[in-house]
Amino acid sequence: MTTLQPIHTEDAPKAVGAYSQAIVHQGMLYTSGQIGLVAHTGLMVADDVAAQAKQVVANLTAVIEAAGGQLDQIIKVTIFLENMADFPVVNEIYASWLGNHRPARSTVAVAALPLAAKVEMDCVVALG
Repeated sequence: MTTLQPIHTEDAPKAVGAYSQAIVHQGMLYTSGQIGLVAHTGLMVADDVAAQAKQVVANLTAVIEAAGGQLDQIIKVTIFLENMADFPVVNEIYASWLGNHRPARSTVAVAALPLAAKVEMDCVVALG
């Protein structure tokens, strides 16, 4: 039987739907998408993409650390942008977040994101 371990931390926003913040399976962490919600208020950090992207990476960091992981263990990130014109701003924040670590990444433009977010990210992390 396969064991799935849900991950939850109060340092990241509660799920706004029927899902977990992340799941660990066979030493791999799969995060749900994070948007720019502030964990302790449940409100969007701001309307601008830079503030949202900074909050997104803070939320992902909290979930990764709650699972016992580190940023240099991220192997894949997916970025969803409401407007591809925001790519340079988000890319700069993303690069600053990960330093010299360069996991695989996809960036896609979408028609809309939950709660009118401008950016969402999820990732896959090799724990251990």
